[in-house]
Amino acid sequence: MGFKCGIVGLPNVGKSTLFNALTQTAAAAAENFPFCTIEPNTGMVPVPDDRLEKCRDIADSAQIIPTQLTFVDIAGLVRGASQGEGLGNQFLSHIREVDAIIYLQRCFEDPDITHVEGKVDPIADAETIETELMLADLDSLEKRMPALVKKVRGNDDDAQLSLKLMERAVAVLQDGRPARAVEVTEDEKAAFDQLHLLTTKPVLYVCNVDEESAATGNEYSAGVKKMAAEQGVPCVVISAAIEAEIALLDTPEDQTEFLAEIGLEETGLSRIIRSGHDLLGLITYFTVGPKEARAWTIQEGTKAPQAAGVIHTDFEKGFIRAETIAYDDYATLGGEAGAREAGRARLEGKDYVVNDGDVMHFRFNN
Repeated sequence: MGFKCGIVGLPNVGKSTLFNALTQTAAAAAENFPFCTIEPNTGMVPVPDDRLEKCRDIADSAQIIPTQLTFVDIAGLVRGASQGEGLGNQFLSHIREVDAIIYLQRCFEDPDITHVEGKVDPIADAETIETELMLADLDSLEKRMPALVKKVRGNDDDAQLSLKLMERAVAVLQDGRPARAVEVTEDEKAAFDQLHLLTTKPVLYVCNVDEESAATGNEYSAGVKKMAAEQGVPCVVISAAIEAEIALLDTPEDQTEFLAEIGLEETGLSRIIRSGHDLLGLITYFTVGPKEARAWTIQEGTKAPQAAGVIHTDFEKGFIRAETIAYDDYATLGGEAGAREAGRARLEGKDYVVNDGDVMHFRFNN
């Protein structure tokens, strides 16, 4: 399962600088004027995972293949985007295509970089973004509801459920809250997801601070963290400028040394990935052999046949059972042979729920 995350923010908050650093490309032009990013740039980033490298070393695999994280650099939003201001329509359509949204907040002062609102205020910036997305959702619902009313009159049960959910969403949006605040039952969830509302997407706040504040944050990022905590939304502090410097270093050792010098233990990318995985409820399992050690990302709660289907649909259709070793056992007992000797290798059936870090080998009928 892929993870596609849109980087969203007002112009000149550092979106393209962060995108370039994260994907180690110069595909997105980082220029000091609004709308320098017109079409969304997309970059695939390998997800760093020390466990995968350990599996490779134990099995002496020829290569490692990490799971991928997709970043989408989306054009800067401005006030009035929901009514087509700036690149509003393009902006909103691009957001609909991602699984989660990074709200990149400008938390640094720089007289050489203009701010579209004339002052640095990340709280106000976040409110502008959320308001525009809520207004777009409200407009979308109000346009769709009349057609549903006609279907309900024709005794369409699905339309009746959708209409009820729309009415609840409209009430929440009119109250100034995002659609993710709508309470839905497990039975209603699938129908609610089909409404494809922008403000139901999971959100991650990322504070872009100056280089001196990368390790500790600053007063701007502290304000965003407080707001995020009140909303129950995760928040990560990074310096896009530092991430850009790290991206230019040749080796992991050089990166580790550079990070240590500025008081950091890991890159901003690693923190964003970890928060993103938690946000979407994603976990990783591994397949390990002489040719490759590979990571696979699935939704938490996925059963073994569906996990196998991520590799190939035939694996799911013909699933027999899964040879499974917990990562800690695989690592401490020296791999597959050691785990078997210690009785820590298991045969799991169709109802087995895969755990994060499981090392798996699937048996299936062709």
